[in-house]
Amino acid sequence: MAAASIAIDHAAWRPRHNPYLVAFTVTLATFMEVLDTSIANIALPHIAGAFGASTNESTWVLTSYLVSNGIVLPISAWLATRVGRKRYYMSCVALFAASSFLCGLAPTLGMLVFFRVLQGIGGGGLQPSEQSILADTFRPEQRGMAFSIYAMAVVLAPAIGPTIGGWITDNFSWRWIFYINVPISILSLLMSHHFVEDPPYLRAEQARRKSETVDYVGLGLVALGVGALQMVMDKGQELDWFGSHWIAAGSVVSTVLLAVWVGWEWHHPHPIVELRLLKRRNLATAMFSMLLLGSVLYGTTVLLPEFMETLMGYPAALAGEAMAAGGFLMMLTMPSSGALTSKMDPRIMLACGYGATALGLYNMAAHINLGMDFWTASNLRMLQVAGLPFIFIPSNVLCYAGVPREMNNQVASMMNFVRNIGGSIGIAVVSTLVTRASQRRQGYLAANLNNGNPKFRDMVSGMAASLHTQGVGLADATHQAYQRVNLMLQQQAAAVAYKDVVALLAIVVLCLVPTAFLMVKPARHSTGDAPPPH
Repeated sequence: MAAASIAIDHAAWRPRHNPYLVAFTVTLATFMEVLDTSIANIALPHIAGAFGASTNESTWVLTSYLVSNGIVLPISAWLATRVGRKRYYMSCVALFAASSFLCGLAPTLGMLVFFRVLQGIGGGGLQPSEQSILADTFRPEQRGMAFSIYAMAVVLAPAIGPTIGGWITDNFSWRWIFYINVPISILSLLMSHHFVEDPPYLRAEQARRKSETVDYVGLGLVALGVGALQMVMDKGQELDWFGSHWIAAGSVVSTVLLAVWVGWEWHHPHPIVELRLLKRRNLATAMFSMLLLGSVLYGTTVLLPEFMETLMGYPAALAGEAMAAGGFLMMLTMPSSGALTSKMDPRIMLACGYGATALGLYNMAAHINLGMDFWTASNLRMLQVAGLPFIFIPSNVLCYAGVPREMNNQVASMMNFVRNIGGSIGIAVVSTLVTRASQRRQGYLAANLNNGNPKFRDMVSGMAASLHTQGVGLADATHQAYQRVNLMLQQQAAAVAYKDVVALLAIVVLCLVPTAFLMVKPARHSTGDAPPPH
């Protein structure tokens, strides 16, 4: 009877306020959190200079946030159910605001890293809570549009973040990239207090969970395992992966801890993360796809700016502007994807999205080169991300299909977790692949650069003669000519390596097309919700 009464209560329940007002309220905090992350990346050299720290030391400002954020993500659903989703969500916003203010005041690098850990704890609970709030606030047939509003903030923030971050750090101080979070957080808290509410089933679930014992073992295992994994992904390339005892030990520790955690959670009566939800085909398939897609998305977000800055000499702000066009394009197409999701089979949209993204990556691999201009780079980015709205929205709708309402928090938490882990893996793997491919291509090209090659001799002689006419001694001119040819070789090898890696990513995404049809098409109103009242 209790379960039936909860279902009846929720079937009759609708938010007291306009659902789109609720969507705007929770999206505000998402925008703030994602914006802050992209701004911090740009301000890193300024932070290092302010504290007299090395580049490697300053990266702990980013790493500390990612580690604490990654630890909180998988347990945020349990925390939200345990203390109440609205209360947990507002606590995360408040913690994010307070720690942002303290980051701005930090007198030393060590204190800044500590406050960034706190900021990551607050930020880690925001996105899963917001997605589950949207899933409960909107009817199943409206969720596509709701998730499109949320996704607009997720793509707009990193698009404008580098530009805003560069302007703030150049004209004021890096500390203001943290201070600006405070007024936004206060506005978010006020709006959340008035407009966000927990549905009846969630309040009943919270009351039931209070009597359960806390799974401290599962909590400890996931915290240590994810923390170790994030450290390995972040520092692997820098420390030459398994050539480092530290990375090898971290890999073993994270693998063992997470394997034990999976077994423990699967059999625990009251787990921190409901891994048994993976028995549902849609959710398991969506999580696998999101893991790979997160790897590709975050990896390519690093690739193009890195190519433009290191090989073409673009300043960071200009490289960020080239990336921004893709973000604005996604923001404009998200509503279309949201509207189409309720009118056609989301699996077809998902397959088309994968195909378009693979085609965009293939086009980038074919046209990226050292001679391209700003607009070419911007167009390549726009074509690469054009299909993403038709992936994110349908996959978010499909993953909730058939899942009971009381598990909405868990679904949101798990999807955000695998996307972030995929992003960490993608950045690490892509960086390694580029480095290794550059070395391989450089060896291949160098084999053809010897004095027995007439074209090579002519190139060196021509450069030496040109330098000699400018007043450089003949011996020095020849030496400088060899140096310039070597630099050209390194640049060309790196450029070809980037093309190789982007082409490989295109193949990975293309392989995801069939996975769309492994999912079950959701019947109307069959996302685990009771049918709406007539």
